[in-house]
Amino acid sequence: MNADVQKTNRKAELLARTVEHVAIDQYDARPVIDAMRQMSFTSRDTARAADIWSMSLEDAGCSTWLTLAGSTSAGGCMHIYRDMVKYGMIDVVVATGASIVDMDFFEALGFKHYQAQSNVDDRDLRDLYIDRIYDTYIDEEELQNCDGTIFEICESLEPRPYSSREFIHEMGKWLAAGHAKKPGSLIQTAYEEGVPIFCPAFTDSSAGFGLVKHQVQRMKAGKPYLTIDSVADFRELTDVKIAAGTTGLFMVGGGVPKNFAQDTVVCAEILGHEDVEMHKYAVQITVADVRDGACSSSTLKEACSWGKVDVTWEQMVFAEASTVVPLIASDAWHRGSWKQREKRRWAKLFDR
Repeated sequence: MNADVQKTNRKAELLARTVEHVAIDQYDARPVIDAMRQMSFTSRDTARAADIWSMSLEDAGCSTWLTLAGSTSAGGCMHIYRDMVKYGMIDVVVATGASIVDMDFFEALGFKHYQAQSNVDDRDLRDLYIDRIYDTYIDEEELQNCDGTIFEICESLEPRPYSSREFIHEMGKWLAAGHAKKPGSLIQTAYEEGVPIFCPAFTDSSAGFGLVKHQVQRMKAGKPYLTIDSVADFRELTDVKIAAGTTGLFMVGGGVPKNFAQDTVVCAEILGHEDVEMHKYAVQITVADVRDGACSSSTLKEACSWGKVDVTWEQMVFAEASTVVPLIASDAWHRGSWKQREKRRWAKLFDR
């Protein structure tokens, strides 16, 4: 057996077990959350977070936002986020580029994430063109296909500045036009439900490679090219905050998406909208430790000092997100308050 065949067989062996995503209606977490409410430590924090999240959904005047950082989408929570949008539990998504492109759009193209095997040398993975996210694998060749698809979308669009929200809207439109190999991705569902997705660090993802290739080839040919306008991102999300009034944040991880969503309150004030409320409800699930002075931006109480988050209904949950997000989301879905919510469809603010 020659070396190429051995590598092909080894790669197939390592990419044998796909990550299966849980769905929001797959199980009823209410009894678990009810039991946790009578416990202590992180269990009780999780129950209080679930209660606050339910309160935000029951508040008819509240617009609910989801922020995503980290790799929970690749790890099995992808359909939960999609279902939160589908059932009208989420009006806005703010995420890392990796969550939206390398994970969600990647699977919409028909590719998979795989459960990693233990004790595999990362040098061997590199030789096999397998990328590792903790205990999850991605086929690098498939990821480069994703890069190429972004390049093709770039080439099909008018060469001008786009906010990440606008470009992701075009990605959803492209998927909905019959290009999706996997139906019901977060991007396509958000496009169909009028839910804007913002990625303030959009090029820090597979999209970045496609965008760079588009610009380089256009520059060599002396042609105009499209760009991603991060200032427009900030302005547009602030427009949503001004229009929404009362808001609630469900934050998975922290980082740029968390700060970006919170900063809209300050930005609105700077623009002269002094009546814009701090985010009324806020839940953050993170493993970042306050002792290092970061906690992935700040604690929610600290954010109050900046005028971003009210402290009446806020809860930090210090837990690995894939263990508690399915519980909180299922609890809220089964309690059913989302059925009375009006879908905000904030994408309409940007219709031309």
